[in-house]
Amino acid sequence: MALKGNLRDFNTAQLLNLIHLARKTGTLIVEGRNGTARLCFKDGKLIYAALDRQDGRLADVLMRAGKLQPEQLKAFDLSRIQDDKVLGLKLIEAGYVTQQDILNSLRAQMLDVVYRLFSWNEGAFRFEPDLQTLQNRIPVPMDLENIIMEGARRLREVERLKEELPDLDIPIRLTSRPEAIRKVQLSTEEWRVISQVNGRNTIEQIMRRLNMDEIQIRRIIYGLLQAGLIELGTPPPATPPAGVPARGPGGGVSRSVVEKLINYFRRL
Repeated sequence: MALKGNLRDFNTAQLLNLIHLARKTGTLIVEGRNGTARLCFKDGKLIYAALDRQDGRLADVLMRAGKLQPEQLKAFDLSRIQDDKVLGLKLIEAGYVTQQDILNSLRAQMLDVVYRLFSWNEGAFRFEPDLQTLQNRIPVPMDLENIIMEGARRLREVERLKEELPDLDIPIRLTSRPEAIRKVQLSTEEWRVISQVNGRNTIEQIMRRLNMDEIQIRRIIYGLLQAGLIELGTPPPATPPAGVPARGPGGGVSRSVVEKLINYFRRL
């Protein structure tokens, strides 16, 4: 199966459904403006997923999940342990993590990558019939049916949030009631967003700085707005496209431009 194209024409749900129904084995590579995603499949099941900023190495996955501390890794020479299966066994033997910790953390990492991919509107993709990306990693088989259904549900949520918050290119500011923030229990992700709110940063700028996807930032911003912790600012003025004549005070083309055009046509 030669599978190659762009997400503009063939979206993530359709790709996963095709791989599932054809019971394909190989690696799906998607290159978009948010990075490069690599998803590995065996007999139509997802067994590995990584985004270039989250390459799926076990040590990084466990630390992001809060299951492992950096100082615990100092007992191991990671430069000599390239195989995650070997590292996993050593971490279990040391009593730092359990086998279930490893499996749960890897599943969460994979799902995070796949659901990010659902929010991509464009990006070149290709399917390669090999599993080189999986070298030295731990495969965790996952059925695609539930992943596709959850991804579709999240897309519907994005559409609903777009109706509530249609423009991301708009600055946000804190409300004039700072005591309100102290009374509310915020998640770590919500605090990260709040830390970027200064009245100048737009929602899209904050999304990119915090490496969030569209559904994450929309969900958090909508929640903060509903809680009365932030307010929307004034959208930046639209910049006229290059080559568009300047407009006069009344909204029409300025007199000087009109005169230049008249003089030009007279010389023809």
